[in-house]
Amino acid sequence: MKKNITVGKTLVLALTVTFTLVLSGCGSNSTTGQTTPTTASSTPASNNVTSPSKVITDFKYYTADQLKQAIEKKTPLKIVDIQVETEYKAHHIQGVIPTYAYPVKTDEEKAKVAKVLPELKTSQDQIVVICPKGAGGAKNTYQYLADQGIAESRLFILENGQAGWPYAELLAK
Repeated sequence: MKKNITVGKTLVLALTVTFTLVLSGCGSNSTTGQTTPTTASSTPASNNVTSPSKVITDFKYYTADQLKQAIEKKTPLKIVDIQVETEYKAHHIQGVIPTYAYPVKTDEEKAKVAKVLPELKTSQDQIVVICPKGAGGAKNTYQYLADQGIAESRLFILENGQAGWPYAELLAK
């Protein structure tokens, strides 16, 4: 009899945990490496600097193939390049918005990104951040843009950054 009660309690606990996870949506909303167009937030953009939002740990990415397809299809998006000026001049994708802000850690570097905020806020297009390797600097920029009121649903990082871009035909000459 004791065994049946223990099994019953275990079953009730398992069902409770499962139900709780289903209701709370334990999974992540973003995908890594695979992106699909998302609907931008309908919240009006503000030009005021906002206080820091939550710390983002689950970043969304565009692969080089996905970005190439979006460019070729003329999908509306903003591509923000944060490479330092010498790297930008050596190689950058056509049509990007240069900031020369890498690695977007200091107030001075963040101010460089802030200069393009009005253009980003007046649009509801997705934003793809390009840094040298698609890592720390891009994540810093993503976080900074979110902190400034850009909807996370619009933010993406180019996977492997400029260093991983294999399409020479789409580089500015």
